[in-house]
Amino acid sequence: MAVIYSRILVAYDGSELAEKALETAKNFAEQDPNVSIDVVTVQEPFKLYGYHIELSYEQIQKQYEQDLKEMMNEVREKLADLPNQTQMVELKGYPAREIIEYAEKNDIDLIVMGSRGLGNIKELFLGSVSHNVVQHSPKPVLIVK
Repeated sequence: MAVIYSRILVAYDGSELAEKALETAKNFAEQDPNVSIDVVTVQEPFKLYGYHIELSYEQIQKQYEQDLKEMMNEVREKLADLPNQTQMVELKGYPAREIIEYAEKNDIDLIVMGSRGLGNIKELFLGSVSHNVVQHSPKPVLIVK
């Protein structure tokens, strides 16, 4: 069976469901060496979760960037055995909008993402980012649970 997707975007935030989305995309790519994976993470303005308030903005930003670098290194390790082309992309802005714009500008065939991420806002069935991407993306979206 031929894979119909040649370029897959994985929306990644380090959550358990993002891990599952990454694994799903990797499984697609293993079927065809011509399938490429773009792992995209988005830093949302003013939402740096898990850091102490006593820290300055600069300290929080520095810690966030260090955590992000470690997270993306872990992703690289998980994809290291895959012969396919992969790339890590770090964006800043509102996640749903950035994911959709990146997919449109880079000829992405499929967006793969978890149904919920690490964000504070929860909706009844889908996280707010997943919900917005599904509703507004002209590209196919695969939601992983």
